[in-house]
Amino acid sequence: MQTIDLRSDTVTRPTDAMREAMLRAPVGDDVYGEDPTVNALQERLAADLGFAAALFVPTGTQSNLLALMSHCERGDEYIVGADAHTYRFEGGGAAVLGSIQPQPIPQEADGTLPLDKVEAAIKPIDPHFARSRLLALENTWHGRPLPFDYLGKARELASRRGLGFHLDGARLFNAAVAYGRPARDVVAGFDSVSVCFSKGLGAPVGSVLLGSTDLIERAKRWRKVAGGGWRQAGMLAAAALHALDHHVARLAEDHARAARLAEGLGTIDGLTVKGCHTNMVFVDVPAARLADLATHTAAHGVRLSIGYLPSIRLVTHLDVDDAAIERTIAAFASFAY
Repeated sequence: MQTIDLRSDTVTRPTDAMREAMLRAPVGDDVYGEDPTVNALQERLAADLGFAAALFVPTGTQSNLLALMSHCERGDEYIVGADAHTYRFEGGGAAVLGSIQPQPIPQEADGTLPLDKVEAAIKPIDPHFARSRLLALENTWHGRPLPFDYLGKARELASRRGLGFHLDGARLFNAAVAYGRPARDVVAGFDSVSVCFSKGLGAPVGSVLLGSTDLIERAKRWRKVAGGGWRQAGMLAAAALHALDHHVARLAEDHARAARLAEGLGTIDGLTVKGCHTNMVFVDVPAARLADLATHTAAHGVRLSIGYLPSIRLVTHLDVDDAAIERTIAAFASFAY
C-alpha cells in the first residue's frame, strides 16, 4: 500500500522529468558566479517578478534571514505577524545571528496585520528605542492568500513611514493561482521577496531571494557568512527552472483536491472542518482521540502531522492524486470519534 503523506507539501519528490532536467544541467562554481544554470534561474525569476537581482539559496529560512539582515542593522527591528513563519518558526535567527529585534503584531483571522497597530508599533527616532526598519508580510499564511487590496494598503504605509517592505512568499505561486493573477502583480511594491521551490513547486531544495542590486549584494555576503555559499548548484537550480515551466499552473489541481478533501471530511460526524485555503485543509477532532486517530490513519497508509498546530493540517501536493484523496476520506470515515 502506497503511503499518502499529507504532513506538508515539503515532502514532494522530484518527478522523473525534473530529475532528467537536473541530470542535463550545465554547472559551474556558484561562489565565483560561474554556474550558468544558477545564473539563468536568478535572471529569469528577477525578470518574471520585476526585480533587479536575485540570489539562489538553500532554504526559505535562510532566504528570509538574508533579507532581514540586508534590510536591518544591529539594534534595528522588523515588524512582523505574531504567527508569521519568520518570527515563530525560523529559530529566532534574526535575533540570534543579526541582532535584529522582532516587533510581533497579532494577526487577524485572514493573516493580515492590522495597519493601525503596525503604525502604532513604529518607534520614534530616539536612542531609547530600536529603529523600526522593515515590515514583513507572509503570503500565503496557513494557506490563506492575504486579501489582495490589503497588499497595496500595507505597501502605502511602509512607504509613507520609510520602512522596507519584505514578503515571505514561500508559497507565492499558490497565492497567485488563488488570486487568478500573475505572481508579478502579487509582489509589486515589495522591496524584497523570498520564493520557495521545495514546497508546492516540487523541487528537492532551494529558494530565491529577490530585491535591488544593492540588497542582493548584501545578501550574497550574508549567505557566505551563514555557510550558504555553494558550488555546482546548477543541478538544483535546474529543478527550480523545471518547476517554473511545469509546476505552477498545476497548483490549481492541488487546490481543487484540497477542496474535495474538505468536502468529504465535512460529512463525517465527529470531525469539524475549520477551513480550506489553497492546498491546505484544517480539521479539529476531540483532543482525547488525536493519538488514536494518528495510529488509525497510519495503519491505512495516511501520514498526518498531529500535535504541531492546534488543528490537524492536511496539505495536498503533486504526489497526492484523486485516488489518494478518496482513500484519505475513507480512512477518516472509518474511525470512531
